[in-house]
Amino acid sequence: MEFLTILGYTLLGTAVGAVFSLFPSLHIYNVAGIVLVLWTYLGDSMQHAAVGPFFISMITAFAFINTIPMTFFGAPDESAQVTILPNTIYFMNGKGYEAAVIQGLGALIGVFLMIALTPLFYYVLPYVDVVLSAHMHWIILLIVVYLVLSEWPKGCGFGTTRLDRFSEAMGNVFAGLFTWVVSGILGIIILSKSIITHEMGFQNIMPVFVGLFAIPSILQNLVSTRQVPKQHICTDIDVTANDIGKSAFVGTVSGAICGYVPAITAGIGSIIASHATAMGFSARGDVLFILGGAITKFLYYVGAFLLIFVVTPLTPAGVGKGGLNIILRPIFTAEPGDYLMGISVILVAGGISFFLLLWLSRWVLSWVADVDYHDLYWAAFVAITALVAALTGFPGLFTMLVGTAIGCVPVFFHARRSNCMGVLLIPICLNMAGYGDQVAALFGLL
Repeated sequence: MEFLTILGYTLLGTAVGAVFSLFPSLHIYNVAGIVLVLWTYLGDSMQHAAVGPFFISMITAFAFINTIPMTFFGAPDESAQVTILPNTIYFMNGKGYEAAVIQGLGALIGVFLMIALTPLFYYVLPYVDVVLSAHMHWIILLIVVYLVLSEWPKGCGFGTTRLDRFSEAMGNVFAGLFTWVVSGILGIIILSKSIITHEMGFQNIMPVFVGLFAIPSILQNLVSTRQVPKQHICTDIDVTANDIGKSAFVGTVSGAICGYVPAITAGIGSIIASHATAMGFSARGDVLFILGGAITKFLYYVGAFLLIFVVTPLTPAGVGKGGLNIILRPIFTAEPGDYLMGISVILVAGGISFFLLLWLSRWVLSWVADVDYHDLYWAAFVAITALVAALTGFPGLFTMLVGTAIGCVPVFFHARRSNCMGVLLIPICLNMAGYGDQVAALFGLL
């Protein structure tokens, strides 16, 4: 009976994750928050054995299917050329389907990498966690410093005066620094004295993340004027065994960083790993970026959650990181022996999601060129705003508005959007170092 429960909720979670992953700018953590509210409301009618399979399969489906809105829904114009990613370049060249297949292959490689890394999770990671836990604050600080220092000037230094040339060349650098500082201050305020009601405390950070990342992305696509080019459905992809080997190495390194270190996202992990391995200087940099990025994203979302099941004498609560662990904390606790169930669910959901990605990509490409994608983003804007209002009310909408103002800075000044992660990295670093309360008191928050 328990087997049928696990299988049934695995299929249900995969279906839910696949459907909601198609919506542009809607993050799966927002969906998880809604599901948690419904799950809590249903109470005893929901079996505890169903929680793990449902949410594991949902996040697994997201790691695959979210490729579609990221690649297909949006055609950047010339003003955004400097910041678009290789998968979008593929799409603008009519090879969006190939980009989707490569990303699906990367996620599938991520599934098998997690199986291969299982001995390390159980026999090495608990000892690493014991050693590093006390030093995590300065590890995060080093990552922040590295990200700030690696924000290279993107301008060409054009202008009639020295000040004009300096501003044009260094604009993105100052935009990145500004974003780090202001988002960090916002994070200190939100985490120290939230205006969100305690009933929705588990969604405390959701409105600010919607503002920092989702709404600016929507606005960027709404102001874009370029049309969707005609797409070619390929029968093979330009990926070699050498590409897979290099991408697996880089993806494992970046996935380990962002899957273990708190508040380090897949984007940040990819930046560090690509710099460390000089991946960007390869003649096949675009393929390696897409493939390695998909591996990183899978390890970041699915791997970080799977680590909650690594229950050992040294890690009785697991070593899971990430937003989904925080969201599920009120209703779910992993038990010894659940890891095998988790890996099995990932295998089933991953296999189904890969073939769903192929089918859904062809389906979307059959109509996306005939639809004004601006309408999709207007619908996404209304849906996401309504979601924030329903879950967190006016305080959440106000927080979202503040986050949007900050999140638009890197988008329209061509800085890294990962700079917005200062909203978590800075307060977490301060709290781990023991200075969180002093800084909060300095701002009059305590």
